[in-house]
Amino acid sequence: MTSGGGLADTRVLAGSGRAGTAGGVVAVLLTCVMAFSMMQLYLLGALGPRLVAQLGISRTELGLTTTAGFGTAALLSPLAGRLVDRVGPRRCVVALLLLAAVSLALIGAAPDAAVLLGAVALGGLPQALANPATNKVILASFDPGQRAVVTGWKQSGVQFGAFLAGLPLSLLAAALGWRGAVWVAAGAAAVAAAWAVRALPAEAPAVLSADRSAGAKGARGGLVGRLTVFSLLLGCGVASVNTYLALFGTQRLGLSAALAALPVAVLGLSGIAGRVGWTRDANRAGRAEVLLTTLSLGAVGAALLLAAAVLVHPLVWPGAAAVGVFAVSANAVSMVLVIRGPAPGRAGQDSAIVSAGFFAGFAVGPPLFGLMVSVAGYGPGWLLVAGEFAGAAAVTASLAARRGRAAAR
Repeated sequence: MTSGGGLADTRVLAGSGRAGTAGGVVAVLLTCVMAFSMMQLYLLGALGPRLVAQLGISRTELGLTTTAGFGTAALLSPLAGRLVDRVGPRRCVVALLLLAAVSLALIGAAPDAAVLLGAVALGGLPQALANPATNKVILASFDPGQRAVVTGWKQSGVQFGAFLAGLPLSLLAAALGWRGAVWVAAGAAAVAAAWAVRALPAEAPAVLSADRSAGAKGARGGLVGRLTVFSLLLGCGVASVNTYLALFGTQRLGLSAALAALPVAVLGLSGIAGRVGWTRDANRAGRAEVLLTTLSLGAVGAALLLAAAVLVHPLVWPGAAAVGVFAVSANAVSMVLVIRGPAPGRAGQDSAIVSAGFFAGFAVGPPLFGLMVSVAGYGPGWLLVAGEFAGAAAVTASLAARRGRAAAR
């Protein structure tokens, strides 16, 4: 790229083209950023049985906490994308970590459902900033051949957060109480913010100015639009699993609160492996679109395993693992497509639009699932999730067909 806008997307940060140890540090930091950006979701899911018991909230209210956080994230994502493109990813990364710390601290102090909802809504702000800021850092700091792999590791941070919530923080909650566990997570987010200040170089003002001037150029509307619809449907299903899996274990499978959090940890670990592995495959030309369909169909099978677990309880374990391998990994592959060739100056905005679809799914999915469970039980609830994943597969099939027509020209 030789234009000012193209230079802006690949050289937003001073010292781009990182290699070796410096590049590894940035990759690890971005993984932590993604973990903290959505930590509240997984903590609410893993600690759901304790919250229901100690705060006296219902299944529907538990689902509404997810709606509050991700509804806020969905509404603010377009603004967050423009903000990242305008002021630079370093400032936004530091801000989102500090906001995550404050949100987690308030969740830990919440005396009732109303305050809990407000604290979770605040946590929507770092969620809105996460993908635009981290994708922009990747474009600035890594060569094109490295970006898919780094994106996979970065996106796996979300699942690393699920693992932390499902195992170590749940065990800590058994020792310190659920509030103490959440406060430990808040402190860790504040430490990560200090680390980001030191690890990420300052933006170059002249380059940021060029980036702003390029922002008026058109986006890849067709691709971004389809990925947004795909992310909406995928998010509905993934959020329902994340929010209700532990509660399903206690209410339907007869597991203790501590043991019911373990499927969430299994989902997290399998999601890490899936996101890293599948994004490597997605880096091959034309492979990502086809891969999204494959992963979406695999997610349908995962949801059916959870539905079958109502009758055959041990199936919850392979079902949780399959959700991580397929459904959760599909989101990472979609991000590879987003950063593959963004319009000049729009890396943050394109990432934000697709993320808004995913967050909207997270806001809508859990309340629908909770309502379905209240009316018909967990089996139909998991079938609803399977239907959402099937819809996502239909959208990705159109993406693959569109890619095939373009290649044939």
